[in-house]
Amino acid sequence: MSSIAQANNGPGLSLRQAALTAGLAYLLMPVAYAEFAIFPKLVIAGNIEQTTQNIITHPQLFGTAILCYLVTLILDIVIAWALYALFTPVNRSLSLLTAWFRLVYTAMALFALLHLVTVHRLVTTPDYLTAFGSGPLHAQVQLLLHSFRYDWSVSLVIFGIHLVLLGYLIVRSSYIPRLIGVVLALEGLGWVISGLGPYLYPNVNFDYFFAASFVELLFPVWLLTRGWTIREPTLARS
Repeated sequence: MSSIAQANNGPGLSLRQAALTAGLAYLLMPVAYAEFAIFPKLVIAGNIEQTTQNIITHPQLFGTAILCYLVTLILDIVIAWALYALFTPVNRSLSLLTAWFRLVYTAMALFALLHLVTVHRLVTTPDYLTAFGSGPLHAQVQLLLHSFRYDWSVSLVIFGIHLVLLGYLIVRSSYIPRLIGVVLALEGLGWVISGLGPYLYPNVNFDYFFAASFVELLFPVWLLTRGWTIREPTLARS
């Protein structure tokens, strides 16, 4: 048995299976629905009273947003596993490190998501609504929503490092276009910079970057459309 076959027996996926698994998991992520369809309807910038009332009036919709984030984070774990299998032939140790950065990001993002779970519990429990009163309740909701965004920003720094490492692995590979690797590495640097924004440069607006970040979709689209053409390499690369 070749060294490559032994390496692939670890993750339990062939390169083609890994590529298709990662590509499908990427495109099944529902986070965009939560960010661009649900949150703009519920969270009104600068108006926590209306935001709280929106969540109280539409708790199921807010719960759907939480579910979208949770499903996305579960799929992130699947992607970390599949990408580890995909890039083990390039550099097993670096592929493992890249997977760990994504898993750490996922854990941090899950911790941030718990703030939204607490918001949902606050606004859907009558005892809390009575005990806090409107003023303290609004303050609690505002603190939790802001904590969610700030903690998520920290997790994006880790995610950005993951993308830089992933981009390097793609450039080093012989079976995925190097341009995709360069694009992902640059996007990763962007996530690091924007993720630190709330702490180092809070007055800088990074909203434009979220639109530019959709270039990351080039990778899963390639994996789904061309991943089946990947051939198992005959020699491992260090």
